[in-house]
Amino acid sequence: MAEQATPTTGREWQLAARPQGWPTPADFALVEAPVQQPGPGQILVRNAFLSVDPYMRGRMNDVKSYVPPFAIGEAMDGGAVGYVIASEAEGFEVGDAVLHGLGWREYATVDAVRSVKVDPQLAPLSYYLGVLGMPGLTAYAGLLEVASFKEGDTVFVSGAAGAVGSLVGQIARLKGARRVIGSAGSAEKVAKLVDDYGFDAAFNYKDGPVREQLAEAAPDGIDVYFDNVGGDHLEAAISLLNVNGRATLCGAIAQYNDTNPPVGPRNLALVIGKRLRLQGMLVGDHAALQQQFVAETAGWLRDGGLTYDETVVEGVENTAEAFIGLLRGANTGKMVVKL
Repeated sequence: MAEQATPTTGREWQLAARPQGWPTPADFALVEAPVQQPGPGQILVRNAFLSVDPYMRGRMNDVKSYVPPFAIGEAMDGGAVGYVIASEAEGFEVGDAVLHGLGWREYATVDAVRSVKVDPQLAPLSYYLGVLGMPGLTAYAGLLEVASFKEGDTVFVSGAAGAVGSLVGQIARLKGARRVIGSAGSAEKVAKLVDDYGFDAAFNYKDGPVREQLAEAAPDGIDVYFDNVGGDHLEAAISLLNVNGRATLCGAIAQYNDTNPPVGPRNLALVIGKRLRLQGMLVGDHAALQQQFVAETAGWLRDGGLTYDETVVEGVENTAEAFIGLLRGANTGKMVVKL
């Protein structure tokens, strides 16, 4: 296989300490590390964009979960896209653009079977970390498959200005929702939901009790709730869901950094009488939808039916700050780091 001059060292982010509550810069360390040359079946990738995502906060705790925790003093990982600079794998050539899971570093030596070639002509490379990647598939599958969305539903999305939430609301609108409502954490984000993303109503959860604001925005109740937040949002949604309503439980960012147990929801008894369905989701369970999702979403992007926003932070040295900013709501749409 073709090769070009490859670096011997590169910078990577390691977990220096397990955060207690909110992460701080001291919990992370940027170190110079050797770059491993690819062996048989491997490729060496120069990363162009890294993804920071809310789920990564859970991996910083030493608890058993659906993915192993990050190890202290070792490179963290996450979604990344970049270009092959050396290949020992059939079907991968120098210059190919690939999506893989070894982010938080400048250079990644990846098993080719764990990477996917992507087309920079179809969409900007960073889009494969967002609208055409894991967040996009999460929104698509979580709404259409997990929540069994149907035309005419009234849909409520929390964290609606984020990478997943902004797409859920727009897909619901494109698929014929009766009404789409979103919550976000600033007046600017609320305006964006209505003006740019086509939500019918939106509110700032910091302006008053979520239940009261949701009841005002959804006088006839809601049929589907897409939950990125948990806590008081989930409690409010349970109160406002109509009979046979469905909720996709995708994330609980409101409690990721809490050191105390969450206060709610305290109204789960309503699930019985209303015959509600609350279902958790992991995007990895929905890989069968990938081709359909990319084809349909690329079409919406092409014809202008879908608006997509990114918050781009420049420089690998700013990855930890980007992640901390993400947890505090500093992003609109998908947060990525450009190397």
